[in-house]
Amino acid sequence: MSETPHAGGGYRPGYEVAAEQVLELIVRLRLNPGDRLPTENELAQRLGTSRTVVREAVKILSALGRVRAQKGRGLYVADDEGMLGTGRWASFFLPTDLDHVYMLFEFRRVQEMETSRLAALHATPAELGAIEKAAVRCRLGFDTGREDIFNEGDDAFHTNIATASHNMFLQIAVREARRLQAQSSFIGLRGSVGGHAAKAVEEHEAIHQAIRAGDPEAAAQAAAMHIDNTLDDYRREIQQRIFSPPTDLTA
Repeated sequence: MSETPHAGGGYRPGYEVAAEQVLELIVRLRLNPGDRLPTENELAQRLGTSRTVVREAVKILSALGRVRAQKGRGLYVADDEGMLGTGRWASFFLPTDLDHVYMLFEFRRVQEMETSRLAALHATPAELGAIEKAAVRCRLGFDTGREDIFNEGDDAFHTNIATASHNMFLQIAVREARRLQAQSSFIGLRGSVGGHAAKAVEEHEAIHQAIRAGDPEAAAQAAAMHIDNTLDDYRREIQQRIFSPPTDLTA
């Protein structure tokens, strides 16, 4: 499989680069959910790569919910819009555009503050238990060095707080924003994000305790600090990637 050099001196598989380019093409062509994409052959010609690489890129984008393939009919921009038309967010969001990533964090900050504030007011004992269980699982993942367990706990922690807010619109918005952030980690920033895990475990506990105490403002401020620190980690890791010396592939 072909590989492509990128900022920071490392190499990315060709299919990851192609996946990013397909997303950029969707934006450039102003395609909406449900619109048909060029064929795999046409995409390969546009991107200057092989059909095999394009096919692997399509598999990634299908798994991420950005495109869908209909047998015998071609490729389409995914049209799962949900209750808030959230599929349209994905039609313009570029996971490797840092401006988009930073705007997404701004949006998440507002969401997380409000869901935490409402959770402190409305969480039931069962919902408090689910939040605590997710925080414990996140800590277990960190303590054991298991990234999969950490990520599972992190996702459950934030979605359980959204559930405890008892606001279905916030629940949907939180889920979709986290899905888009996961795409940034998977396509463009994979392997360069995650140094904030140790602090995140403690920050989760602060949010959990404020919610349990029924203190909405403390919960909101703890959530804001958590998102701000996570964004700072993104910035640091991105700078290290951009300004790190090239990798010597002959070593």
